[in-house]
Amino acid sequence: MPMKASFCLSPRYRLDDESPWLEGIDPSRHYWIKVNGDNNLTITIPGLLVASMDEMKQAMKEFRLLEPGEQMTLERVASTCQIHCISSNCYAIEAEIDNAPVWHLFDQETLDSLLMSAHPDWQCAPSGIELGRKLLLRSLEQATAIKG
Repeated sequence: MPMKASFCLSPRYRLDDESPWLEGIDPSRHYWIKVNGDNNLTITIPGLLVASMDEMKQAMKEFRLLEPGEQMTLERVASTCQIHCISSNCYAIEAEIDNAPVWHLFDQETLDSLLMSAHPDWQCAPSGIELGRKLLLRSLEQATAIKG
């Protein structure tokens, strides 16, 4: 009987994937991803957050000009996100699952679409608002655990 791993070291996501991997994007532009389409293993990746259209245009230009071996950092108040250009149509975002480093792989179209949610006029779906609440509750629980 073959063994089943609890996670893959390099899950890859495309907009046309058969398995639904994107649970949603919350109002603070966190990407909620079901690792390998697994409903029991969802992570949040901090996405691009900008203060102006000019800042967004600059970030999108920087992303689109990445060459293999280069990386860009999405700076957030409480976290950062590293995007690595692996090849002309393959990008990796670093994350950690079960204390193990994982690179989530995306094609350019998919990652470009996620980053476009930084547009100042973008509004998340109603389900994204619920995801934002979930993230806020998670943060409050961690703060309470640290104090206690």
